[in-house]
Amino acid sequence: MTTVVRFQQGQYRGHDVAGQEFELVEQFKNTRNGGYAMVRNGGRFANCPDNIRIRIPDANAYEFVSGSGATLTAVNSDNNVIDFTTKTRSDSDLAGIADEVIVERICNRFEVLREMTKAVKAGTVRAMIVTGPPGVGKSFGVEDVLSKDDLFDMMGQRKPKYEFVKGAMSAVGLYKKLYEFSDAKNILVFDDCDSILLDDVALNILKAALDSGKKRTISWNTDSRLLRSEGVPDRFEFKGGAIFITNLKFENVRSKKLQDHLSALESRCHFIDLQMDTDREKVLRMRQIVFKPEAGQVGILDAYEFDDEVKQEVVNYIVDNRSKMRELSLRTVLKVADLRRSFPGSWTNMCEVTVMKGQA
Repeated sequence: MTTVVRFQQGQYRGHDVAGQEFELVEQFKNTRNGGYAMVRNGGRFANCPDNIRIRIPDANAYEFVSGSGATLTAVNSDNNVIDFTTKTRSDSDLAGIADEVIVERICNRFEVLREMTKAVKAGTVRAMIVTGPPGVGKSFGVEDVLSKDDLFDMMGQRKPKYEFVKGAMSAVGLYKKLYEFSDAKNILVFDDCDSILLDDVALNILKAALDSGKKRTISWNTDSRLLRSEGVPDRFEFKGGAIFITNLKFENVRSKKLQDHLSALESRCHFIDLQMDTDREKVLRMRQIVFKPEAGQVGILDAYEFDDEVKQEVVNYIVDNRSKMRELSLRTVLKVADLRRSFPGSWTNMCEVTVMKGQA
């Protein structure tokens, strides 16, 4: 079965391939020269091989568009096999369920996310894991709650009590960051920082940091010039909280060793699956966040000063062309809105070129 993936980021010989789709030949591999995924060129790049390597930081740099029935695996730097087979619901699974019921369920889960974030901020909950598709507002919901005290910290010239950690991170870098935010009510938010979830050393550190005991002591028993140079002790008590925001499906990790680690981490955290796997759910989320945002929030298009008719025009355009969009997410709403505002006479043509898949 042919498997097609869409890259969120990636480079081939200096060319940016973000938003482009390719037939997948070989899943993500991490080598000493960097990570890559092998795809079918398909004539995209002239005078290049049939199979080309797209340079990417990790397996989250692309998403599956079709071919979900295939067994798809990746290998991380420790040769652990990670199964990224798509095992999600389809629109047919929601047949017979009213839109209002789905929207109510989505809103309820985001409200739970906000309340749980407040609990982590207050220190009454140590950690939580939030999983869901990209571009539905996972990070925004968390940051909106945590940023409430930012102004007071800045005015008092105090270090912020939280930090978002994104991208790749080593185990020693994780240890250092946990020490930096080890005080009570400090919070580290690991946003799409999945490298620490696929490294057994980093997972052992996280398990110690989030242990259920009264005292959570983390140790680094291997000599490290980096830690010595920055005055980080080889043992400290972690009193802070942690939030993990990820697209990774824990149940898809095939390595038994990593499965055990992830299960132990999951048992230490509250787990929220936003459950928006289908196009229908994503479209309903778009409408909700444009016209009926959560309490205390403004609509995602309010800053554009569009009237309701134009907002409806933007949303309807995405809905009508959802199968052609490079990505079905809130980011797409903003991109289309930017074009509607900047090119009122030709915005649909601009959309066809910039936010839709290439047409034959």
